[in-house]
Amino acid sequence: MNCASIPALINQMLKPDFYPHPVSKNIQLIQTHISYILLTGNYAYKIKKPVNLGFLDFSTLEKREHFCQEELRLNRRGAAQLYLEVLPITQDGEQYHLGGTKKPVEYALKMHQFPQFGLLSTMLERGKLSESDVEELGKVVARYHTQAQTSDYIRSFGEVDKVRLSIDENYEVTSKYIPKAQTETQYKETKAYTDNFFTQHPHLFVNRIKNQRIRECHGDLHLRNICMWNSQILLFDCIEFNESFRFVDVMYDIAFTVMDLEARKRKDLANIFLNTYLEQTGDWEGLQLLPLYLSRQAYVRAKVACFLLDEPEVSINEKEESRKIAANYYKQAWSYTKPQQGKLFLMSGVSGSGKSTVARYLFPKLEAIRIRSDAVRKHLAGIPLLERGSDKLYTDAMSSKTYSKLLELGIMLTTQGFTVILDAKYDKQNIRADVILAAKKHQIPLKIIYCTAPEEILRDRLNRRSGDITDATANLLSSQLQNAEPFSDEEKSYLKIIDTTKPPETQLEELI
Repeated sequence: MNCASIPALINQMLKPDFYPHPVSKNIQLIQTHISYILLTGNYAYKIKKPVNLGFLDFSTLEKREHFCQEELRLNRRGAAQLYLEVLPITQDGEQYHLGGTKKPVEYALKMHQFPQFGLLSTMLERGKLSESDVEELGKVVARYHTQAQTSDYIRSFGEVDKVRLSIDENYEVTSKYIPKAQTETQYKETKAYTDNFFTQHPHLFVNRIKNQRIRECHGDLHLRNICMWNSQILLFDCIEFNESFRFVDVMYDIAFTVMDLEARKRKDLANIFLNTYLEQTGDWEGLQLLPLYLSRQAYVRAKVACFLLDEPEVSINEKEESRKIAANYYKQAWSYTKPQQGKLFLMSGVSGSGKSTVARYLFPKLEAIRIRSDAVRKHLAGIPLLERGSDKLYTDAMSSKTYSKLLELGIMLTTQGFTVILDAKYDKQNIRADVILAAKKHQIPLKIIYCTAPEEILRDRLNRRSGDITDATANLLSSQLQNAEPFSDEEKSYLKIIDTTKPPETQLEELI
């Protein structure tokens, strides 16, 4: 990098004697369009550029100090271990100092520096991001959103007109990239989808506000803003500079992560992350808005990639690479607007029969939403998933309420194109009949997957079970086996029997 092209302060910050602590031999500078970030070894320092981009204004020293403090405050929600303090930078002649007693001329945000291989984006590229990692991420983000603030003011950002504003703006500024990076068909059909969504589904946005799903979120939750540090998943670099990018539906945040994993060709991990988050929060209704936000987030990534096409100092090769990246994101944004055929899978079997294990095997492969009765039951009762339920949780009335909610969610999502796995005992003909009737009414393809194993194996599984949300124990098994009702002739036409003592791969091959 040409040192003449960067400010004198940054040039001095590249020298070891600027810092009151030991630094690495070669201090690394990372430059974005809004910040300078200096990696010194144990610590990183961020300096905000004096820019005003409309949606972001760092043009005065006072504003830069304010947004440094906001960045510190907001990021301590998801990465308190990383974010340390805001430090003034003073000047004595031509020499800058970190701290000092004179009037500040700039401000720096000080953070712990973590190895770049800890970024989830890098972990994925290196094949180090596991299914258990993304499950943990789903739980971390669920806690983050549950603890995030909301208020009447924050929720007002969930109104249709405000949500639509940023999406419409994306179309306005990207039409000039036709046909460079996207086709006219993609542009028109993506825009038509979002236009129709806002016109046809205003009630969804009203319900999200009513259900307090508009919160002070992260706003930029892709894999490069998530890291693994000291065996913990941390969410960092949230949006501090613009409320409208941060006061959003929680599904807006989720969509960034799902979209990013899918863009990186890991739909299986995206699905595992999504299912974990949904089970933790019980926010299955939010899926109705997910395609809108998935399309929006992919489109934004395309828009940002296109900005390089307008920069005169960027080389032809770099511009071509950016064009390809943008084209892929535009295509991805467009793909989320395409209608899908919903499908419904009904798990059936007594406790310990392997229903959840089979469903867990299936849902990433089918890109399905798995909804467990244990989770629905506890969300309805308002108790934590891992808390053991009392007898009140398992009354006939509560069971009826749980199965009704399962059916409601299953039909709601399948009619909108999702593949759904309802994971429950479904051991009574009348409960199964309700599902069959609803599937017929809405012309939803249905499959019943009945899981079975010898009683001694069932009992052994239940005795060894731990750390799961289900409360079922081995002492319930005899009554469950006795009370389970056989499948009728009509039901058998939907039936697939799985012996869970054998590997699922060959038995489920035709379904996948």
